[in-house]
Amino acid sequence: MSDNGLTRMSIYGINMDLFTSSPIVILKVEEENRYLPIWIGQAEARSILMKLQNQEFSRPLTHDLTVSLVSELGGSMERVIVTRLQDSTFFATISVDIGGRTVEVDSRPSDAIALAVRAGAEIFAANEVIEEAGVVFEEAIEDAPEDEVVDKFKDWMNRVSPEDFK
Repeated sequence: MSDNGLTRMSIYGINMDLFTSSPIVILKVEEENRYLPIWIGQAEARSILMKLQNQEFSRPLTHDLTVSLVSELGGSMERVIVTRLQDSTFFATISVDIGGRTVEVDSRPSDAIALAVRAGAEIFAANEVIEEAGVVFEEAIEDAPEDEVVDKFKDWMNRVSPEDFK
């Protein structure tokens, strides 16, 4: 965890909640075995996955359009932050630099993450969000065989629900 109250995250993957059939984006604390699962919508999951897999439509999707608008208006998306968790709902902000002035825009984490992957923006989470909703595995997932990793996540997902993060 960092001193400024924020921790750099990376997208570990997107999985499916077996009970609700809702997608979960899994953020990973860099250099740790700590993960932050966030339940998101189907459209946002599809948007994030498409960009991660370098798939493109012939026409821009909403997240592509948003990044283009910010860029055409002289701004750049610098970072997104998962800022808090309240009543099982995650909140986020998007930091946009416009001519040396930083503007913070309220966002759902799913949209913020979809924009971050398109704009190359950094992803952070507030330390208190990670403390409250993060999941720690005893050993590094990267060091475990892939089928064991899948089994661990399936076991964890079978035991957890959005209400667990109240």
